[in-house]
Amino acid sequence: MTDFDPDRAAADLLHHADRDHASGRPLGPPIVPASLYVLPGEPAGPYQYGRWTNPTWDATEHALATLEGAPVVSFPSGMAAIASVLCSLVRSGQRVLLPSDGYYTTRLLADQYLRPNGVIVEECPTVAMAEVDLTGFDLVFVETPSNPTLQLCDLSALAERATEAGAVTVADNTTMTPLGQRPLDHGIDLIVSSDTKAVNGHSDVLFGHVAGRNPELLERVKQWRTVSGAIPGHFESWLVHRGLETLELRFNRMCDSAEVIAGRLVGHRAIRSVNHPGLAFHPQHALARRQMYRHGLLVGIEFADAAVANTFAEQTRLVTPATSFGGTHTIADRRARWGDQVPEGYVRLSVGCEPTEPLWAAINQTLDAL
Repeated sequence: MTDFDPDRAAADLLHHADRDHASGRPLGPPIVPASLYVLPGEPAGPYQYGRWTNPTWDATEHALATLEGAPVVSFPSGMAAIASVLCSLVRSGQRVLLPSDGYYTTRLLADQYLRPNGVIVEECPTVAMAEVDLTGFDLVFVETPSNPTLQLCDLSALAERATEAGAVTVADNTTMTPLGQRPLDHGIDLIVSSDTKAVNGHSDVLFGHVAGRNPELLERVKQWRTVSGAIPGHFESWLVHRGLETLELRFNRMCDSAEVIAGRLVGHRAIRSVNHPGLAFHPQHALARRQMYRHGLLVGIEFADAAVANTFAEQTRLVTPATSFGGTHTIADRRARWGDQVPEGYVRLSVGCEPTEPLWAAINQTLDAL
C-alpha cells in the first residue's frame, strides 16, 4: 500500500478547479455543445474541432486525473475505453493474456475482433495471473476483483513479472474506483474504468476512461479515440463530473453496507455460499487487506437454483432486478442468464446507498420466506 489518503483525494477532487478564482466563474463546468470552434489563420489553441477536444471533456478528465493521480482520456463507455487500449496497443502476431473469469464482453471483443485480425489471445483465471509464465506476452489484462466471481490478483507481483517479460499491463478497476484500489500505484501501466458504474453512480449515463503515467501509451490511446471517433458526449461528460462530486460519500456508504450485509448473509439456510473480499474466510482476504483500501460494494450470493435466485431478485423490497452495478439503488443480477460461468443460482448483489438497516431488513425478510 502507498501513502494515498482517500479523504485528501476526495477533498482535492471537489476543489480541483479552485485555482481559477475569476469573478463570476460557475462552480460547475459549463456544458459546451460545440462541434466547431472559431479558427482563423493557422490551426492553434486547445479547441479546433469537436472530434478532437471539448471544454466539458477537459473538466471531467481533469477531475478524474485529480482522483487517479495520473492523466486521463475519457470515452463514451467502459467498453470503448477497453477497446481503445486493446486496439491501439496490440497488432497481428502479438500475444494478449485476458482473465477467463472477468467481464465477458472483454473476451467477446477479443473473440470477434482481435483473434480474426491475427492477435494471439490466451486466457487464465484471475487467481493464476500473478503466477502464469508471462514470457512472450505483449499485453496482460487483469480485472481484480473479477466480475462477477470476485477473485483477486496480486497487482504488484503481476506488474513486476510483466515488466520483466516486456509486457504492458492493464487493469480494469471498475469495481473498486480509485478510492478503493489504485493499480497504478502497484506498477500497472494503464487502468480502464466503466464510469457508467460507481464513478457516475446515478444509472443515467454511459462513460469510461483510461488513466496512466506512461505518456507514450496514453498518447496512443488518445490518438485512437481521435481517429476512431469514439468520443464522449458533452452532456454525458457533465453528468459524470456531477456524479464524481458525491463519489466518496456514495462509495463509502455502499462498501460499509456491503461488508455488514455480507457478514449477515453467511450461514443463512436459504444461501449456499457468500463471496466478498472483506469476509475473513475469503481465500484471498489477506491480499484484499494488503492492496485494497475498501473491499467493494459487490457481494456474490449462491442460491440453490435459478428459480430461488430469481425470487430473491424480484421479490425483495429495496432491491431491483437489473444488470450493471455501482448505482445508488441496490441491484440483484443472476449472472448465469448472461452466460457467465457461474452456478445458475449465483446472484451478484450490488449494494446501493439505501441506509444499511432498512436494506438488510428487506433482504432478510425475503430470505426467511424462501
